[in-house]
Amino acid sequence: MRENFLALPVGFFCQQAQAQEIEARAYSNAPIGINFITGGIAQAKSGSYTLTTEAANLTRIIDVFGQSGRISLLVPYAQLSGTGSIRAQNMNASAEGLSDPVVKISANLYGAPALSLEEFKNYQQDLIIGASLAASIPWGKYNNEQILNVGANRSLIQPAIGASQAIGPWRLELAGMATIYTSNTSFLGSNTLSQNPIYSSEAHAIYYFQNTAYISADATYFMGGQKYVNGTAISGSQENWRFGSTFSYPINKQNSIRVTGSKGVYSSTNTDYSALGISWQYRWGGGL
Repeated sequence: MRENFLALPVGFFCQQAQAQEIEARAYSNAPIGINFITGGIAQAKSGSYTLTTEAANLTRIIDVFGQSGRISLLVPYAQLSGTGSIRAQNMNASAEGLSDPVVKISANLYGAPALSLEEFKNYQQDLIIGASLAASIPWGKYNNEQILNVGANRSLIQPAIGASQAIGPWRLELAGMATIYTSNTSFLGSNTLSQNPIYSSEAHAIYYFQNTAYISADATYFMGGQKYVNGTAISGSQENWRFGSTFSYPINKQNSIRVTGSKGVYSSTNTDYSALGISWQYRWGGGL
């Protein structure tokens, strides 16, 4: 059993990728009543392991005490594959199924008033301050006889706070968050896996073109996350740096396409990965 625990950094590749997503424009304003549905595909690679995820995301813009907010639901389906070895132990990955859905509620606290579509035409951003709370639902496919799964059999809870400052066509964003994990009591049988919180910060420099297309440079830093099995530490604390970029292009008033990419540039525990994704977004409602 102890030999299996050595493979944990790879075993939690799926939830690691989900928790370390770099999200530009998390703190922005939009007309109340607008809905967004997004469908896309992303692929993350760590060593010889590959995680491919197809996902649908539904978001609605809402009024939160006079400021704009949003509520969203992400439903992912994933395929995990790869062959490798850790300390002479072979680790073959072959898993496919529903990954853990994520519910997220965001509320702007300052600088993003709740506006109708008509009122929004005259809105000019200055400083926006906002907060959010995300949580995963452990409905993903999970086999307690193997380490590599597309579901984690535990939840993550992620509170965050951030700000966005407009400077001409630029938006400069800074955010901080904590990722808190519940315990998996069915890890490799009936063992209990627990994990310390991961604390992170991220920064974005976003440039808007006249047609509302935008491109961003993204960076994020993570620390913490030591893991335990039955109360015994089986990994050290993480320290990761990631950099990435996002490009979004409007096809017309209701449709847009987005391409994202990111890469780990430093990891103290060999848990970095590279990722690429493409998605299509359709919006409706709010008088559009």
